[in-house]
Amino acid sequence: MKIVLLGYMASGKSAVGKILSKKLNIQFVDLDSFIEEREQLSIAQIFETKGEIYFRKKEGDYLQELLNLNENWLISLGGGTPCYGNNMEFIKKKSNSFYLKASIDTIFERLKNETAQRPLVAAIGSENLKEYIAKHLFERATYYEGANHTILVNDKNLNQIVDEILLLR
Repeated sequence: MKIVLLGYMASGKSAVGKILSKKLNIQFVDLDSFIEEREQLSIAQIFETKGEIYFRKKEGDYLQELLNLNENWLISLGGGTPCYGNNMEFIKKKSNSFYLKASIDTIFERLKNETAQRPLVAAIGSENLKEYIAKHLFERATYYEGANHTILVNDKNLNQIVDEILLLR
């Protein structure tokens, strides 16, 4: 069975995924890194040179490829992955999914100093960031809530989150 971690930017998907995959002794795949490797471009470069529509199409293709393989994986998704195409339906069919749910304040605190590394928030500026996060979370909540499980991550360390997932899987 494949495990998929989903949630908004900076909710801890990659960090939790790395620890959890070691504990479960299964391969960890960060979907954004997988896309970068396959496309030979960073996510920011893909957005810049080929556009978001191209990126979202490729993201869905690569997600399906990973979920269709007969191997056990732990996959952390990009924040927008569940919200495009039929990605969430496919995730539900092919994996046990966990929504790492963080509050607006938690996400803001984690993102405010790393906007340059995140293509979708790089141009926003920290003064508009909280409003941007709130709007995005509102738009994406119905997709995220479609996960098999929801883990509240506010004020928890990575090991607490991993232990919670281990109990629910």
